[in-house]
Amino acid sequence: MKSFALIFLVVICGMGGLGQKLKPKKRSNGEEIHFRTKTKDVCTMSISGDEEMNVRIECKSQGMSYWCEFTGKPSVCRSFRNNPKIYWNRIAMELRKLPHACESTEVLKTTMCQKAPPEALMKQIAAGMEPEDLANQDKSVQKTSTSMREAGKSPVKEIGKPPILPLIKATQHGQGSENETEAMKLAREHCWESLRDFCSYIIGIFRG
Repeated sequence: MKSFALIFLVVICGMGGLGQKLKPKKRSNGEEIHFRTKTKDVCTMSISGDEEMNVRIECKSQGMSYWCEFTGKPSVCRSFRNNPKIYWNRIAMELRKLPHACESTEVLKTTMCQKAPPEALMKQIAAGMEPEDLANQDKSVQKTSTSMREAGKSPVKEIGKPPILPLIKATQHGQGSENETEAMKLAREHCWESLRDFCSYIIGIFRG
């Protein structure tokens, strides 16, 4: 009975050790490393991926921003598998020695994996740059265009002389009223009461 218990404990301990060996090591996935280049460019190195790793470097220089991306399989390098954090820190140290983190960096090099296969190298696959104020310039142009469109829609008031025709009509109407009043007055003085309207009409015609 004692021998059976002893064998059982040995088996349990062996399984525990096997579980520790099969447990994957913690990778440096999703990490960011901040550094400055030789010319004081402020840079951030973002690391992602598992077996095939991706690195994106973004930097801000004097009035400019630039970036570059790298890809490779550093996991085939034994030194990387032992301590990936030290590997990336050494990459950042090499970048600190350069005046530009992307311009002449076709491969991210470190002494840790010099004897590793070629696929372990992190090779540059894309790069670019643009002025930092480019977005602000675009916003300014859009704002100016909107202001011009709004100005074009607003009504423009014309300053000029007042219309003449209404005044002429009003004057003519006033003169007509005066003629009618005088015609009625003469009709009352010289015509019978039953013919005053007719007389007023005739007198109005002759007086213009």
